[in-house]
Parts: sequence; C-alpha cells; structure tokens
Amino acid sequence: MIYFNNDYSEGCHEKILDALIRTNMEQTPGYGEDAYCKGAAEKIRRLCGREDLAVHFLVGGTQANLTVIDAALRPHQGALCAVSGHIHAHETGAVEATGHKVLTVPSADGKITATQVAQAVKAHRTDASFEHMVQPKLVYISNPTELGTLYTKEELTALADTCHGLGLYLFLDGARLGYGLAAKGNDVTLADIARLCDVFYIGGTKVGALFGEAVVIGNPALAEDFRYLIKQHGGMLAKGRLLGVQFDALMEDGLYFQIAEKADRLADQIRDTLAELGVPMLVPGITNQLFPILPDGILAELAKKYVFCEQERVDESHRAVRFCTSWATRPENVEELCRDLRGLCR
Repeated sequence: MIYFNNDYSEGCHEKILDALIRTNMEQTPGYGEDAYCKGAAEKIRRLCGREDLAVHFLVGGTQANLTVIDAALRPHQGALCAVSGHIHAHETGAVEATGHKVLTVPSADGKITATQVAQAVKAHRTDASFEHMVQPKLVYISNPTELGTLYTKEELTALADTCHGLGLYLFLDGARLGYGLAAKGNDVTLADIARLCDVFYIGGTKVGALFGEAVVIGNPALAEDFRYLIKQHGGMLAKGRLLGVQFDALMEDGLYFQIAEKADRLADQIRDTLAELGVPMLVPGITNQLFPILPDGILAELAKKYVFCEQERVDESHRAVRFCTSWATRPENVEELCRDLRGLCR
C-alpha cells in the first residue's frame, strides 16, 4: 500500500536522525534546560525577528493546545474556534478536560473571520445574563487549517486587530505551519505570525521531526509560570534535549522550510492532475492537503493501492477524501497516483 493519509507516517528526517545518533551518549540537564533546547530557541527567535519571545518545547500538539489555552484562560472563560478546529473535532475534549469550553462558530473553509469574532463577543457582552455564560477570551486558529486552507496576511491582521481591540488573545496552531509558509501564494511570514499572535507553535511532528512542537509566546502575560503548566499537563519531557536536538536541526540552514516546500510541490502535482481531469475539490487549497470529491466507484479502486482519509459524503454517490503529502513523500509514488487518477477519471 502507498500511504497518502497523513504527514506523520514516517519517523524523522535523516538529518534529525543523524543529530540524535551523534548526541545520543551526551550527558545533559533534563526537562529542556540543556544547551540544545536553548540553541534551538535562539534560532527560532532569530527567524521570528524578536529576541523577547519565550520558546518552550512540548511533546505533541494536543499537549501544546491544552497547555496554552489553560495558561490563557480563567475558569469561566472559553476559546472561540471554527467548527472544524482541531481542539473541537480531534482532541477528545482535551481542552474541556482542563475546565474550559470550546465555543465554535460555523465555517465552510476551516477559517474564522474577524467579523465572526466581533459578533460572538458582542452577543456575549450585550446579553443581559452574560455572567451565566462562558466568556470568550481566546481565539484559536489553525494555519494551515484542518481543511488545508491558509489565512492571508490581511485576514490574520484583521483577526489580530479585532482580538486585541476586544481584549482577547489570538493563538495560532501551527502543527503544519511549515507547509503553509512554503505554499505558493502564501503571503504570511513567520515574523508576521510572531508579531500578530499572542502565542503560536511551530509543528515538528508533522513536518519532519520524530515528535514535538515549539510553543512561541509573544505576550508576557501568557509566559508567566508556563513551565508549571507544561509539567502539569504532561507536555514536559524528562529527556528534553531530544526535542532541542530535533528543532536545532530543523532550524539549521532552512531545513524546515525546504522539506515543507518539497511536500507542497508534490501536492501541487496531484492538484494539477485533478484540475486537468475536472475533479472538483471540497475547498480550494495550496498546501500539502487536498480534498477531492470523487465517485464511490473510483475511490473503491484507489483504495486497493492507496491509503487516504475519509472526509465527508457529498451526495449518495460521491465522497470528499483527503490526500496528504509530507516531507517524506516519494516523487515516484506521486507520479504513480497521478497516472492511476488519469486512468480512472478520464
């Protein structure tokens, strides 16, 4: 079988594996207090163009999300997100388990708009019984979104202005951030994200690392006692240098961006083939995730050779599915998929 179902089926990039082997027998302090974590954090600060950022390395995306949100919110407050947002749809109620409600808004493309945020906050603040309801205090977005779409610089700026004008935090989940930054047509930089968001994270698990995410905090109010919460929520690794070594390698000589760009170009190849064949998409996209709508019969034939994700049924004979490339996707597998699509869809 050829896997196109996600971007974390393989282990890690060979340069990361080499670095882990090379440093394997070194003795270092634990819990992220080692020189590798400090060096990786400094590289991230330089890439973001801000020396005042707090950088912490956590073991995974769910731990990053619930720890950041718990750090930002008081007990009566909740997080606004799109209905397709990861914290709502794919984390088994992890945020709610910390005592904070996820407040969803409708979205057809995975994004939440500044207007929706303003409307949600206004609805809360003008309700006569506002103190009986969860107070919106943080806006959670994913970039790329769970549907592979991207925020433009204009959209992200509008969200930041609205959030900060209303006294809300803006948190960007960057589990697939590399694929967004490397996409053709993207106009948002890492420095833009660091400037506009109160907190975000750079995903490693899905972008070449064995595991781990780098949480980057720009708002000092969220940085206080953050390590206590990392520990409390199971995100702190005793052998923390394993995270530092990985991110140090990822941030060296642009590796993070190079491997993400490779995945995007391979996805573009599949995307161009689907467009050539007139296959409709659930949503337009420019990253490593594609959501074609195909007849059940064609999907049944593809499933004999390829592994992909079910997304949703569109009508009684068509489904939207997800094909996902990664830093490790082989060009010959993409070429084979494109040949089979041409054979089945013409």
